[in-house]
Amino acid sequence: MAYVDDPVTQRANLDYIKAAMRRPLLERSDEFALAERWRNQKDPKALHVLINSYARLVISVAARFRNYGLPTGDLIQEGNVGLMQAAARFEPGREVRFSTYATWWIRSAMQDYVLRNWSIVRTGTTAAQKSLFFNMRRLRGKIENDGESLTDENRQWIADQLKVGLSDVKEMEIRFAGADQSLNAPLRDTSDDELQDFMADAAPNPEDVVIGLRDAQTRSRWLAEAISDLTPREQQIIRQRRLEDEGVTLESLGKEFGISKERVRQLEQRALNKLRTAMMRRVENRRDLLPTV
Repeated sequence: MAYVDDPVTQRANLDYIKAAMRRPLLERSDEFALAERWRNQKDPKALHVLINSYARLVISVAARFRNYGLPTGDLIQEGNVGLMQAAARFEPGREVRFSTYATWWIRSAMQDYVLRNWSIVRTGTTAAQKSLFFNMRRLRGKIENDGESLTDENRQWIADQLKVGLSDVKEMEIRFAGADQSLNAPLRDTSDDELQDFMADAAPNPEDVVIGLRDAQTRSRWLAEAISDLTPREQQIIRQRRLEDEGVTLESLGKEFGISKERVRQLEQRALNKLRTAMMRRVENRRDLLPTV
């Protein structure tokens, strides 16, 4: 849904637009002279005249983005930023009109603003997706009839025109079809119920969390008691091989103990069998040894 400014903001925007449209455009020689003064002397008065004279250019470009549901005033301000960037980078010696050069910077600034604010989900992260976002509506207008949905043939035609994948076109079509919806938005005008009130929480409830923590502590105690029944060398093998984030290799333990890695493997297997037997003595059901999900 399109953004609607409050009456005060609307009047302020209208006054700004009227004032901008009344300012005369600069002659080629005048804009070059102003650009030279700003570029070489950093004369703020020259920049002020240059920016204000082409404010109508910003307004013209902003009108092209009015269908994205964003505040007109914000679009204009973003365009003014692009206009100032153009003034900072403009090189009069290239014999290009400032208005021609500035249009690209103004449009780029507005496009970035639209992509950042049109949806809370990031849009147009690649150049191809950006082109698809800003051109899909135009291409849809050429092929749609009576508001019917796009066919696969239509989508493929758009993909070919913009040199993107068919899946990208389908995804963008879905994005355009549904706007962001706040979880705090009321479901009905006559009710205080919000959308989030009816969404199931996939997280475990507090009771399950407490039970899980208690069971984990119990299993940890059982394991510590079972490990204490092992010999010191078996304890070291189990701790270094099974209880550390990055277990050591059989070969490194063999060098430490002065035995072969095959002998270390045998000792490890014997220690694991001892642990399994000791743990089973402590439970009635082997499922009690498994963590709950």
